[in-house]
Amino acid sequence: MNDLDKPAIDLASRSCRACEGGVPPMTLDESRALLPAIPGWSLGDNNKLIRRSWKAKNFMTAVEFFNHVAAIAEHEGHHPDLHLVGYRDVTIELWTHAIGGLSENDFILAAKINQIPFAVKHA
Repeated sequence: MNDLDKPAIDLASRSCRACEGGVPPMTLDESRALLPAIPGWSLGDNNKLIRRSWKAKNFMTAVEFFNHVAAIAEHEGHHPDLHLVGYRDVTIELWTHAIGGLSENDFILAAKINQIPFAVKHA
């Protein structure tokens, strides 16, 4: 059984593995199979990355969220692209740069990010 055959529910309990390239990115079917395990995330850029957006309660909430994401990313050795626009519109994009597409690491980090408490703006 490979890692993709394991129940997706445990993604957040896994750790990212170093990827120096030399392996193919996940197929579209593999990516779609893991997507339900990371609510709020979607495929983007011709299925080469995953992304999620939030609207923070305020600017400081957005920055604090990014600080939490940065700490997790550094611990995992897998780093996302962080976007903050309009002082509270937050978007995170993940892909494995060394292979130019998605790996299981992206889904693991997304699952861990989903566990971070985040104060959103209420309408």
